[in-house]
Amino acid sequence: MPLEVPSITQSEEERLAELGITQTLDRSMSGRQNFAVSFTIISILSGCLTMYAFGLNTGGPALIMWGWGIVGLMTLFVGLAMAEVCSSYPTSAGLYFWAHKLAPRKSAPAWAWFTGWFNVLGQVAVTAGIDFGAASFLNAYLSLEFSYAATPGNTITLFGVILLLHALVNTFRVRVVGFFNTVSVWWHLLGVVVIVGALLLIPDKHQSPGFVFGEFVNNTGWGSAVYVGLIGLLMAQYTFTGYDASAHMTEETKNASVEGPKGIIRSILVSWAAGFVLLFGLTFAIQSYSGALDTATGVPPAQIFLDALGVSTGKMMLLVVIGAQLFCGMASVTANSRMIYAFSRDGALPLSKVWHKLNPGTRTPTNAVWLAAGGAFVLGLPYLYNVTAYTAVTSIATIGLYIAYVVPTFLRLRQGDNFRRGPWHLGRWSKPVGVIAVAWVIVITVLFMLPQVSPVAWETFNYAPVAVGVVLAFSGTWWLVSARKWFLNPNHPRNTTPVPPSPQRATP
Repeated sequence: MPLEVPSITQSEEERLAELGITQTLDRSMSGRQNFAVSFTIISILSGCLTMYAFGLNTGGPALIMWGWGIVGLMTLFVGLAMAEVCSSYPTSAGLYFWAHKLAPRKSAPAWAWFTGWFNVLGQVAVTAGIDFGAASFLNAYLSLEFSYAATPGNTITLFGVILLLHALVNTFRVRVVGFFNTVSVWWHLLGVVVIVGALLLIPDKHQSPGFVFGEFVNNTGWGSAVYVGLIGLLMAQYTFTGYDASAHMTEETKNASVEGPKGIIRSILVSWAAGFVLLFGLTFAIQSYSGALDTATGVPPAQIFLDALGVSTGKMMLLVVIGAQLFCGMASVTANSRMIYAFSRDGALPLSKVWHKLNPGTRTPTNAVWLAAGGAFVLGLPYLYNVTAYTAVTSIATIGLYIAYVVPTFLRLRQGDNFRRGPWHLGRWSKPVGVIAVAWVIVITVLFMLPQVSPVAWETFNYAPVAVGVVLAFSGTWWLVSARKWFLNPNHPRNTTPVPPSPQRATP
């Protein structure tokens, strides 16, 4: 697939000025650090393992392995289409700003408004999903080491502590976060090597390749294997989220119109390969399928480590996973806060004047950081009374983000040759890649709204449609009553007086 990536690009500050944005964030991230943010948020040691129990029940090993391959390929199409638009519009506002620039003139603010709200929903849900997963694994470790029982109350407590930690780290300069993300890349890659190596070499017993790639398991209560196989794709698709972080960090990245797109694609490709190895190693080493599902730790991968490697080594592997998940959650809060910061610059969130303020000492959106963490905590609270709440959170994250991912791609397709390409683009492949990306997102949006367990009861209800509906109702009502008059409208009185530090006002 031919790509044109010139060695010299237009000044990023000049490009932002063309887009109506003044450089205010600290542009000190390298391309490698930009990639590291997205790779860390995808986090195969977080997404794959926290959703592994769902995979064991919903399709089993066959869906875990083949689903990973299929979803990874389709995600690459979505990422390629997104990367092309990112190169043209390298701003932290990302998806909603792209939608505004690509949509028809009269409807552009509406496209931007709803894209932004879906992006915010997805970002907050991803942060909730990641840190809730980290809390679950940490609770499993503490239950083994200190008899700290894996109860919903204890898990929620750890969830809150982890979010607090990640909010505190993100109040420092972006260089600090960039350093941690660089460490995270090596932690993830070496962690996969260590874990898979141990699972391949230490156990005396392994499953057969036929089991790993062919065993289908249905513990959902649904009778249709096809239905179960389709909803089982959630494990892989949820893991492949968050790579829009490379776009949200472009105002802090050097040579962003090239490095931002490259960060998106590299994070998907590296995660795809490493995730396949990790899932194979873990599934290959299962000693007792029922024992893994019924584990007292509440985390099947932890039980697989213990059964295959022994207690001491199993605990060490669990710590490697927890470390990766903590890195992942930290990066998620970073990207989430940048989206909140950018969206509030245009007044699109309640109390926007609060959320778009920068800390003068660190030039980071500290208030947006705390909103990101607080919103994620609220989204995780239903776990106290709904045992399938975590799966619902992952559905919300996947639906919200992928709708926001694909809207700019759809609008870019409508523009055809009128689209102004950036220095990184797909050439003649733009249209076929974009069409596949849009079609795939339509499919998964429907799939992950569906019930995942039968019979459907209060304790097993997939509340993803409810959460999406509430956000749509709120944002839609606000749009009709007020926002349609002023959002991204530079001629409206509320937008004629700039609000410090540097509001973003895109011209329709």
